[in-house]
Amino acid sequence: MRRSICTVEPKQVFAGETRTWKFQYTPATALPEKTLLLFDIVSNGRPIDWQAPSSDLSEKENVIWAEMDGVKKKLEAEEIYGPHDVIPKYRFKLPSKLAGGKPFTICVGDPKEKKWELNGKGTQAQTASQRRRPFFLYVDPTGKGKFEEPETFSIDIRGNLLQDVKVIAPSFVEKNKRFDVIIRFEDEFGNLTSNTPHEDTLITLTYEHIRENLNWKLFIPETGYIALPNLYFNEEGVYTITLENMATGETYQSSPIRCFNSLKAHLYWGSLHSESERVDSTENIESCLRHFRDEMAYSFYAISPFESQEETSNEIWKLMANNVQDFNEDDRFTTFFGEQMVGDKGSEGVRQLLFLKEQKQPLRRKDSKYSTNKKLYKAFNPKELISIPCFTMAEGYQTNFKDFDPEFERVVEIYSSWGSSECEKKEGNTCPIEPLGKKGVKSVAEGSIVAALKKGCRFGFVAGGLDDRGVYTDLYDSDQAQYPPGATAILAKAVTRDALFDALYHRRCYATTGERIILGLQIAGFEMGSEMDTSEMQGLHVNRHITGYVAGTTKLDRIEIIRNGEVIKTFNPEGYSEDFTFDDMTPLDAHAIKVNDKPPFVFYYIRVFQSDGHIAWSSPIWIDLLPPVKREKKPTKSAAKSAAKKAPPPVLPDDSDG
Repeated sequence: MRRSICTVEPKQVFAGETRTWKFQYTPATALPEKTLLLFDIVSNGRPIDWQAPSSDLSEKENVIWAEMDGVKKKLEAEEIYGPHDVIPKYRFKLPSKLAGGKPFTICVGDPKEKKWELNGKGTQAQTASQRRRPFFLYVDPTGKGKFEEPETFSIDIRGNLLQDVKVIAPSFVEKNKRFDVIIRFEDEFGNLTSNTPHEDTLITLTYEHIRENLNWKLFIPETGYIALPNLYFNEEGVYTITLENMATGETYQSSPIRCFNSLKAHLYWGSLHSESERVDSTENIESCLRHFRDEMAYSFYAISPFESQEETSNEIWKLMANNVQDFNEDDRFTTFFGEQMVGDKGSEGVRQLLFLKEQKQPLRRKDSKYSTNKKLYKAFNPKELISIPCFTMAEGYQTNFKDFDPEFERVVEIYSSWGSSECEKKEGNTCPIEPLGKKGVKSVAEGSIVAALKKGCRFGFVAGGLDDRGVYTDLYDSDQAQYPPGATAILAKAVTRDALFDALYHRRCYATTGERIILGLQIAGFEMGSEMDTSEMQGLHVNRHITGYVAGTTKLDRIEIIRNGEVIKTFNPEGYSEDFTFDDMTPLDAHAIKVNDKPPFVFYYIRVFQSDGHIAWSSPIWIDLLPPVKREKKPTKSAAKSAAKKAPPPVLPDDSDG
């Protein structure tokens, strides 16, 4: 039995390539006049997707039309929108009978193109590489719009010209301990590529204190990446791996690596709340997880669909849950179950729920057990659920923190692509939640994280990425200010759910605007996220010895030490790394905050600015003012002897009767 044939010219293309495309459909049997053919380019209309063509034949480029034997004129398409379509499908009607074995050709690109070659005009391919990228053609010989299973065209999309070389390496390493590095060769869109205009391109590798007998020269492999095992540093300090393209002289640098004499915990990067511009995280969850694991080189990722049935059906949740379990791999990539809930506007706000254990079904607000945050928390034990307030300063979705729960709300999202909720713009917020036009979401002071800290709330800082679902749906294509996706750093002993979740619970984490900025903060030896008091450390009343370090991905602009929301010390480093110390010798009680019947307290954190505008925030450290512990003094030896001399002689038992 003969089958229909679907071919594409060209069959292989480069990501982001602009040209004219020819999709040729040859039916096995004749199609009658007025047969309907519906062509779907499978695009969501994003800048990274396949460019949507126009059906207007008067346009000079990026046009869709059809051609068939015996018909001189170009066949015009009719744009058809489904109920959920962002980009139309294109419908053609046969003007005459199409004989079996004769081609029907759909053309997309430049209507004046004759040679079907790359000419810089036409329609742009998607910017993400993909094997067998599908296009669908639905055929209805009845002409009544009754389409069945589609015919499929496919194109292999490869990485374009080499533009960037990335080094994936750990942020913390131990002196003389070996570690592995992965080198990714990428095009301008982040795709792996071996496509370079210079044959036999060599890449050299160097770093600080490299031994003279080491000489690294790397070829670009067909796979687009290479693994380098068993690197190690034999001196403490901050290192940057530098790569140089010997053909062009271009250099590329890794994120900073800090080498310690010994390590109590490692530094891991990931996201607890994020979509991807490249891959949808709901229906394409498998591709999404691969993207964050392999392309972003994250160590952890949490799914974050909104809980409503309309956003996340039980079937979608089951698909996501299966992938979360399949991708979870100790010591490589940890995946968490998570979901977003929206509570009462102006009070509960938006929450990203992070679960330690598997969730076979999503929680629903319409369920009376989860209708409020208080009820939700009663259904879980502490350390099994972390509730993360997000978008807290967004008008209409703000959180007022009046019902703050210290057992479950252990961290707060201080930053995402839609802005920072640290404080108001006039207080130094350089990434405020704000519209750039007349319409959009504004900031409200009520949801300020610094204000919440002053009210006695205690939480660490994490960062979210891009999100265009739920309450964020209308922001993506609006005039709302949009910033780079953020990243969360966690200091943990291992890449496992238990270890990472425990570190989050103890606030051993910090937030950045996406760059892998290394930072550390201590007060009197206590790490960020700690709570300390003066009951046994009375010296804190006089002096708080603050130490820390920062290593940026580029030159640092300034490091700010913040006490109770106010900058008390600023460092202006000369380079990209800085170790700092500062003694805060102002009287502690002069700055202590008193809230209700709780002990007075002070909190500190650091905020780091790079010269390129990227920011990092450490989690705070709290100091409670408590009276000194009273202990009974042990008597000295001389006092004991004196007491013994003054004591009456012992009374001996009367044995006269014996």
